[in-house]
Order: sequence, then C-alpha cells, then structure tokens
Amino acid sequence: MRLSILSPVLAVAFASFAAAQDDSDVLSLTASDFSSHVDNEPLILVEFFAPWCGHCKALAPHYEEAATALKEKNIKLAKVDCVDQADLCQANGIQGYPTLKVYKNGSVADYAGPRKADGIISYMVKQSLPAVTEVNSANVEDFKKADRVVAVAYLSSTSDALSAVFSQVAEAHREDYLFGSSSDADVIAAEGITPPAVVVYRSFDEPKVSYPFPILDAKSQDFEEWIADLAIPIIAEVSADNYAIYAQSPKPLAYVFLDPTTAEKDEIIASVRPVADEFKSKMNFVWIDAIKFGDHAKALNLLEPKWPSFVIQDVVQQLKYPHDQNKEVTTETVRAFTQQYLNGELEPELKSQPIPESQDESVYTLVGKEFEQVVFDDSKDVFVEFYASWCGHCKRLKPDWDRLGDKYATVKDQIVVAKMEATENDLPPSVPFRVAGFPTLKFKPAGTKEWVDYEGDRSFESLVAFVEEHAKNPLVPSETVVLSDEAQVHFSSSNETEKHDEL
Repeated sequence: MRLSILSPVLAVAFASFAAAQDDSDVLSLTASDFSSHVDNEPLILVEFFAPWCGHCKALAPHYEEAATALKEKNIKLAKVDCVDQADLCQANGIQGYPTLKVYKNGSVADYAGPRKADGIISYMVKQSLPAVTEVNSANVEDFKKADRVVAVAYLSSTSDALSAVFSQVAEAHREDYLFGSSSDADVIAAEGITPPAVVVYRSFDEPKVSYPFPILDAKSQDFEEWIADLAIPIIAEVSADNYAIYAQSPKPLAYVFLDPTTAEKDEIIASVRPVADEFKSKMNFVWIDAIKFGDHAKALNLLEPKWPSFVIQDVVQQLKYPHDQNKEVTTETVRAFTQQYLNGELEPELKSQPIPESQDESVYTLVGKEFEQVVFDDSKDVFVEFYASWCGHCKRLKPDWDRLGDKYATVKDQIVVAKMEATENDLPPSVPFRVAGFPTLKFKPAGTKEWVDYEGDRSFESLVAFVEEHAKNPLVPSETVVLSDEAQVHFSSSNETEKHDEL
C-alpha cells in the first residue's frame, strides 16, 4: 500500500531528474560510450568528478555555463562520474577530483586553464583555433575583442620573415593569448598600420599597443616578453584564477589589501593607480580582498587585520616588505615606500617563532631568528626538514625523522638534525632557495655553503644512507675519561685509540 502511494511521487522525481539531465549541455559519459565520443570529436573537454567532491560541486555551475556558451561554437563538454565509472577513471589515470582533460580526435592533454566559466570558454576557444588565425575584413572587429589579450601580426605577405617568428610564439603560447595575422590591405589600411607590424589588443588599460622596437630584428623571446608584460594590467584584482600570471613574472608584486565592501574601495585603488603606472616597468601592482584572503595577508607579514594595507613581495626570493600598518595608504606614502624598495633601502621583515627556551628533543627545533646562527655553523653537518603543521606527509614522516635525530643524538657536536615550521618562519635572504612544498628536506655538509636536496624515499634506512653519504664529519661518538684536573684522554667508541702526549 505504501509503495503504491510513494510510486507516483518517485515517478515524478525521476522524471524531473531525467528532464534536468536532458536540459544539461554537459554530456554524461560512461564506459560504453566514452571512446565513441572522445575518439571522434575534433575537440571535447571531459571532467572526471566524484559526486561528494566539494571542488567538483563548486565547478559544476561554471562548467554548465561554459558548456552552454560553447555549444554554439560546436565545442562539447562532458563529464564522467568516477564513483559510478571507477574502472573507466582508473584506465584514464585519474588520481584526484576534479580532473579535466582535453581530447582532440582521441589524443589527450591535461586541461591547464581556469575553473570559472569565462576562463573555460576562452581556453577551449583557443584550443579550437589554429595557433594563428587569419584575420580579414569580415572577422577583424570580432577577433580583436575575442579575448583579454589578442596579438595580431600585420604582414605584407604570408612569406614575410616575421610570419615564422610570430607563428613560433603563437604555438608556444596558444593557451595564454589569442594570435592572428593579416595581409588584407583593407584591414591594414583601416587599422592605420604600416606592415610589418605586431599589435596587441587588450580589454583593459590602453586597448591598442604596437610593438615599439625594430621589428625586423625581433626574436621570438622578444615578442614573448613584450606580450607577457602587456598581459598584466597596471593594477587589477588578484585571485586564485590569475595569481599564476604574477607568480611567473620576475617582477616584485605590490599588494593593496582592502575590504571590497567599503565605500572607499574605488578611491583607494585610484590613489595607488598613478604609482602603479609610474613603476609598471619595474613592479606589478594588484589589489586583493583582505577579508577573503586574510591568511595570505598574514603570510606576507601583515599581522593586524587593518585595511587598507600595503606590502611588497619579492616573488623570486619570497621576501616580504610590509608597509607600516599605522600609516595611511595614499598616493604619496605608496610612492615613497615603493621608491625606497627599488633603491634597496628597505630590509625584509622576517617572520619567526620565538627561540625555544630549551631543546629537549633529539631533533633541533629551528626558527627564523636563529636560522643563520645554527645552519651556517661550518663545523657541523646540518639536515633540515621544512614542514607545515597541517601537512599529512609531514605527519607521516615525523616518527622516522625523530628516529633519525635519536640515532645521531650522541654526535650533536658533529651533525644537527633539525625541523622548521616553514609557514611560521621565513628564510633569510642569505639562503639560496625557497620552500615550495612540504616536507622539503635539505642537507648542508659541514664547511660548505652548498645545499643538497634529499629526493629519496622517506624511510628511516634511506635517510640514514643519505646522511652517511653526504656528511663531512665522522659520525662516531667520542667518550671522554677524566684522568686528572689537568689531563684528559679521549677514547673513540671504535677499537682504535688515539695517543696524546700529556704534559
């Protein structure tokens, strides 16, 4: 009886679900139809997901929006439920969710674009086009506005020497920018261009920029660097979607942390913009949501939740130069602080935990304040684990790292086995590396300034073998027997004894 009452309800629910599935522009693939779709499509993007995955749920509306927009361009988006299709996902090497892969006539490549709708659309449109699109009177206006950064080579003919160099750049950066070329006389005349020339069109800042140097002498690297510089706005919001653009630039990065809900938001950005424009060739400027990315502010050594705040980061050395948070962020203060940084007049502010009052463990607890004092003691070999408290791999390593410290506890005058919480302690500028992942294991042999990366497995036996291979000091403890107040004889723990002349 209960079943008969519920059945119409379930029927409606299942029908609604089926209708929702039918309304979706994202194809749902299974093992039975996967190959027939990906092998025969000139271009298709496939998301491998798990229904319980939070990142997959966040991606879903963007993926659906992109699928609808790309449908009219005949570019398909599909998905595979890796809980329901576990064998299919395993066969495709899926190890995490969501994983996105681009298939072109059956050949596969990892998707390397953004996870928002407009970014997915832009990325897949670029994938659908040849590296360099022919631009003519019919498509020139649409093409110039087709992406944030569009580079067009204007040529007297397609055999111009510039054409080969430009094509080389386009092949290398087709996922980053949109490239076109034109030898259409009407287009060239309408643009007011004298070929050969390369012009970048942008949806921000100055919308049209011509290559300003002798173009016939330009190499592919010259164009790459020029376009990469133009791809970064004078000042824009930075987020997870575009941070890579700034991280890949060798220029320092200046942040304005602000509360985006404040009425003064636009006024603050406008006050910094003249400085950003003035120093554009030497530094990148961004503004960032201080409420959403408060932890990033702390990582840059802005310790108070006081906005707006300004900080400069050397992205290569990972050094931080926070502006005094008790001072206002104005055009004048930002300009003066930036000039001081560029003049080399500022010292980086290094974050450090307090120096421990005692070192009771066999593994030395290292902090930023005493890093140089401990690590650059040339009389000792030093093996350091850089870890993060939240890192699961670090937690699994801890027992063996502690055991390694115990093994060499009797020779602490010859070797230091240490650990440093890298998210709470900054490395000084004298250190020639930055920590990019956890755990990172580095060994500095005694008497040198060189660092050796540990790249083996993390078993205790492998750690010991690595130490014994690279240590400069003898790792054999010595025992001291007191003979008198004036004289001592040192006995090695081995069978050999040293002879000393006693006075």
